[in-house]
Amino acid sequence: MSTPPTVSAPVVRPRPTLPPPLRRAGSALSSLSSLSSLSFLSFLSVLPIVAVVVLLGLPVSPDSAAAPADAASGLVVLCAVVQTVRGARRPLPRTAAVVFELPVVGIAVAAAGALTTGDALAGLVRYLQVFVLVPVAVLLLVRDRRGARLVLWSLVGLALWQGAVGVHQNLTGTGALYQGADIRAVGTFGPSDVLGMATVVAFGVVAATGLALGTRERLERVVAAGCAVALLVPLALSFSRGAWIATVVACGAQLLLAGVRRAAKVFAAAAAVSVVLVGGLGVGAAVLEERLTSVTQVADAPDQSVVDRYTMWAAAGDMWRGHPVTGVGLKAFPAHRDGHASLALSSGSDTAGAGQAFRRQPLLSPHNQYLLILSEQGLLGLLTVAGGWLALLVCALRRLRRSGRLVWDCALPVCGLLLWQLVNFLYSDIGGPSTILTAICFGLAAWWALARDGAAASTTKPGA
Repeated sequence: MSTPPTVSAPVVRPRPTLPPPLRRAGSALSSLSSLSSLSFLSFLSVLPIVAVVVLLGLPVSPDSAAAPADAASGLVVLCAVVQTVRGARRPLPRTAAVVFELPVVGIAVAAAGALTTGDALAGLVRYLQVFVLVPVAVLLLVRDRRGARLVLWSLVGLALWQGAVGVHQNLTGTGALYQGADIRAVGTFGPSDVLGMATVVAFGVVAATGLALGTRERLERVVAAGCAVALLVPLALSFSRGAWIATVVACGAQLLLAGVRRAAKVFAAAAAVSVVLVGGLGVGAAVLEERLTSVTQVADAPDQSVVDRYTMWAAAGDMWRGHPVTGVGLKAFPAHRDGHASLALSSGSDTAGAGQAFRRQPLLSPHNQYLLILSEQGLLGLLTVAGGWLALLVCALRRLRRSGRLVWDCALPVCGLLLWQLVNFLYSDIGGPSTILTAICFGLAAWWALARDGAAASTTKPGA
């Protein structure tokens, strides 16, 4: 018998091994490369949101049908749709889908009860834009903490720009009319939207405060704290009592969450800065004192603006009692106002200054978003729309409590912005170009509280 040929085993040459320092360097370079790619994608994804914020720095004509930022919000929604289709994945987790689908029911029912087809379409588009479409788009476009922080810093930058314009208006007497003088800081929004600059600056104060309390980088903490303190000046010169109250509540909550000791130090520093700015430099001291005093005199000696507000609040409650389930219909408050308001209600508010002629501004809403929803959409709208806001707040605070302090650089400012908006809704409602920031605020809160990918990446525990 012939012996089968012997097949020699292949020679396996050992792979060359690198010294430990070179292996660590290679691993670091690989991680840095992937991190740079992720950072670039995060930056690219949130660019449409930042573009909307930047466009709010442009002056808006009071007669224009839509602000540039409102038009750009459609681009934000389109980018979110394209990204979702390209990713070929389920866009929203179940909780987020429920939170943003329920308001559609209440809004659609209220639109069906509108007085005219034009009012139904206008109200439906506006409510869906602010409370559903743009927030969902922001939720999808913000990939991680880097993207969220970029949006937050863009809010601070917008606030600094609008605040600088407002301070210049006050010092030069070119602002909106207030007590016979053109001294009210309104930024580029004009006297027809006197609360626009106050909203933008307050967002900047809250975002900067949260960044200063949450970040671990010393330089960023100092810069954010300086921005928050500097923005207190234009916020004061806006003479918006509702924005003041909401800012105190939101910043106070952020400070308490960060720690009582740190809160005491920051409160002491803020009080010292306020004394220097108002008392030492005389920044509108007399007018500010009168405006601050009026906050506690709304029941004893209210001014006409407070009387009008209380009268419209009572009218909104009367409308709801007549239509408790579905309300009077979207954008129907002005048509039913005079039939439910007392004779104490004035015919409108006077607006002038900041480059615009004198005009009489009609009172088209109760200046309370909750009462506006209750009167126009009834209990159904209040439970579906405002109930979603409450769910966002609860989920955001719960995630904040469970997360580590390493991620508070975006968690604190996002929760603060949401809390500010919900408190400010007690004294204001949607309307004007700055309303698009409300949609971005809800979107950031939804990303932190509900997002599947972003929230999971953001709540990494220290040492993980």
